[in-house]
Amino acid sequence: MEEGGWVLVRPPAEKDLWDPSGVEEDGKDEPNHPLKVAFRDPAKHWTDALPIGNGRLGAMVWGGVAADTLQLNEDTLWTGVPGNYTNPNAPEALSAVRKLVDNGRYAEATEAAVQLSADPSDVYQLLGDINLKFDDSHLSYNEASYVRELDLDTAKVLVKYSIGDVEFTREHFSSFPDQAIVVKLSASKPGSISLTISLDSKLHHHSYVNDTDNQIIMQGSCPGRRIPPKANDNPKGIQFATVLDLRVGGKNSVISTLDNKKLSVKDSDWAVLVLVASSSFDGPFTKPSESPKDPTSEAIKCIGLIRKFSYSDLLTRHLDDYQSLFHRASIRLSKRAPSEDFDKMTTAERVKLFRDVEDPSMVELLFQYGRYLLISSSRPGTQVANLQGIWNKDVEPAWDGAPHLNINLQMNYWPSLPCNLKECQEPLFDYISLLSVNGSKTAKINYGANGWVTHQVSDIWAKTSPDRGQAVWALWPMGGAWLCTHLWEHYTYTMDKDFLKVKAYPLLEGCTLFLLDWLIEGRGGYLETNPSTSPEHTFIAPDGKPASVSYSTTMDIAIIKEVFYAMVSAAEILGRDGDAVVKRVVEALSRLPPTKIARDGSIMEWAQDFQDPEIHHRHVSHLFGLFPGHTITVEKTPDLCKAADYALYKRGEDGPGWSTVWKTSLWARLHNSQHAYRMVKHLFDLVDPDHEGNYEGGLYSNLFTSHPPFQIDANFGFSAAVAEMLVQSTVKDLYLLPALPRDKWPNGCIKGLKARGGVTVNICWREGDLHELGLWSNDRNSICVKRLHHRGAIATAKIYPGKIHTFNKLLKCVKTKPL
Repeated sequence: MEEGGWVLVRPPAEKDLWDPSGVEEDGKDEPNHPLKVAFRDPAKHWTDALPIGNGRLGAMVWGGVAADTLQLNEDTLWTGVPGNYTNPNAPEALSAVRKLVDNGRYAEATEAAVQLSADPSDVYQLLGDINLKFDDSHLSYNEASYVRELDLDTAKVLVKYSIGDVEFTREHFSSFPDQAIVVKLSASKPGSISLTISLDSKLHHHSYVNDTDNQIIMQGSCPGRRIPPKANDNPKGIQFATVLDLRVGGKNSVISTLDNKKLSVKDSDWAVLVLVASSSFDGPFTKPSESPKDPTSEAIKCIGLIRKFSYSDLLTRHLDDYQSLFHRASIRLSKRAPSEDFDKMTTAERVKLFRDVEDPSMVELLFQYGRYLLISSSRPGTQVANLQGIWNKDVEPAWDGAPHLNINLQMNYWPSLPCNLKECQEPLFDYISLLSVNGSKTAKINYGANGWVTHQVSDIWAKTSPDRGQAVWALWPMGGAWLCTHLWEHYTYTMDKDFLKVKAYPLLEGCTLFLLDWLIEGRGGYLETNPSTSPEHTFIAPDGKPASVSYSTTMDIAIIKEVFYAMVSAAEILGRDGDAVVKRVVEALSRLPPTKIARDGSIMEWAQDFQDPEIHHRHVSHLFGLFPGHTITVEKTPDLCKAADYALYKRGEDGPGWSTVWKTSLWARLHNSQHAYRMVKHLFDLVDPDHEGNYEGGLYSNLFTSHPPFQIDANFGFSAAVAEMLVQSTVKDLYLLPALPRDKWPNGCIKGLKARGGVTVNICWREGDLHELGLWSNDRNSICVKRLHHRGAIATAKIYPGKIHTFNKLLKCVKTKPL
């Protein structure tokens, strides 16, 4: 107690539960480089702005001095209405394509498969802008004093600058507990805050001031169709509302209204802006015209609930929530030589220098930035993180900003389990459930199949039909199957049997039923998929013609094996291994074709050893079985690993950001630390947004990853890849530092990573070798047994409930303490 009141003492962060001996002392002289994305000037491009988000509501902070913009997003703002994702003509087209494939007429099959294509997805939209225009004193400022930075530890963006002897400060964050964006403007001298505030949007909208409560209200709508609608064909789209609430302090503060659209602040000591937003979206099966939701009343109600909290209250609630997730894991790589000049550099300057100085603290920063972005773009109850997370400046974003299911959406969630953010994956499971509803109709009508299916691209309406256009990308009915592997992975990391029974198994079973019906009798007594493509890649058929459609691509079969193995394992755990569908799966598994090795010694991408016209293609789909799958492993399939190694070598290092980080994880699974690190280094290429077409992959100045343009998947994939370099696991095995680049990161410590089997992993290493290991288990009722692997040594570890176990470099337990 303090002065008669209780003092709140927070429990220790998960990353601080384990204290390695002797390591902290070694690190005392190391400068604690803060986890900040830093600038010394306002943003000139959107990819210079800094992102904040609470999973649903996001903003990009530009940090202008005389005038500033916070560009806003809300994750349910999309074009369109619920769609019909079936095609009654598909069965006839499917039969024709299969016949052409059977006859080896692959180019004709590729052309005919266009008949199976459907409509494009709908389009992710933006919300609008908060515009701040300051008084004329801000036209000139001390440029040397300017700071703009995102602090990953607090999820706050800070802008500071001086005018004369007055220092101005702006703080920005997006609160999950209060579902609001909060901005505080303050100055070192009373009465110095004067500005005009307005809201705007590229979407159809109008705004007005509620001067009684000092609020600006903006109401608007998304297009009911993704293209400009024709006359008399304009369905009502998603409606939205935004409320900006203004608070000020200071005895001379004056608030007034301008044009009934803007709020003016004069001579205030400080100002706090709180913005909330709501939409009429009521799930993918409800038309906006029939939605019972009133966005304006919901937003006003939300503001009313928040007004009782001071700025300090809002900040405390935000930090308590955010840090409970972010502080679960930490990473510290090797020391670097202290440099005063280096510490003054902007993040962009550090990216530019990385290939020369290879500063490990930049790897730490980008690893944690991926975790920050996942926390900020995907929370329980939100939409899935889309192709840009939640941040988007356009009404026609690249690739529609839509979830793409042939790598991109899945990669968004790769770090959620190993990087200790399992809750952030909940929107994905909700989304899979919705896809299964529409997907059952698509499966039945398009393919005459049971279960459910979805294809390569989707949207907020849970689109499950193929995309428009060519078969090379549109014809890919494996999207739902790949997503279902995440359900099983969630179980293997958490050992949550209730999740497996209630959520995962029904979805796995539906997916499995479709796959069993999609498989047909094929060549050599094997079951096959026909038609089949390797995502977005073509081959040269034996007749010399380019094609993309054949049968049983390596990725198809690898995904199906992964789902079938998960189905059999889940059924055994739940006591359902006698079910008829499980017996069908076991029989089908024995008839799936093996992964083949091509004449040149690489993993074969298609069922036949077709000529590859683009050996450096960005997708590495044929290596799915290595990562994220588990059917190719160093221990059990060394010949296939050798072929995968050569396949990766053939593909080369260049490609979009997501391709770079996928290759990083693939090399890590091969325990090839040298090549894994080369791909880490490859990503550190500073992209010039004025000439981004000249780049493949790379990083923008705000550390957003580039395709180009911006796609967020590689930000998430990078965090997962670094985790994969340091820890790999099965339910029974734990591989320690399997792809550690010992010459680059000879010393380091990682805390709070998760491994399969429900184990938390903490590792410290010295001079490239294991120094200490800390483990504990989620299971509070039974002993967890793990085989520990490190550089050829194997030891068995027993992890007791409620205990933290410390192991030495010889893999012997030397200490336990209560958890």
